[in-house]
Amino acid sequence: MNRRRINRISALLLFLGLASALVISVLADRPDDSPFRSDPRAEKRYLRDLRTIGGKGNEVAAEFQDWFAAQWRGQALARTVALLTVAVTLAYRFLAFNPALPVEPSVGED
Repeated sequence: MNRRRINRISALLLFLGLASALVISVLADRPDDSPFRSDPRAEKRYLRDLRTIGGKGNEVAAEFQDWFAAQWRGQALARTVALLTVAVTLAYRFLAFNPALPVEPSVGED
């Protein structure tokens, strides 16, 4: 592939991904910061039960799972899409400019 085509494809990937992130950001619901809405995961009893059942590792795993799930909603989703867009574009450019080495035949093959 020539350099001009790789640059066009990269620009298209960036445009589509970042435009999608912008649309998601504009359309995303704002978080509800109501003081009357309680999160059961923030209660001491829930944390104690997590530690009792699986130890500190269980608590850390539950926190990671909650954080990871939050990355796929609202404004965080827009940031995730933008980050993934940049990562995919960079990976594409790296692979396009550094093609794989040719495979040499194994011993015994002609």
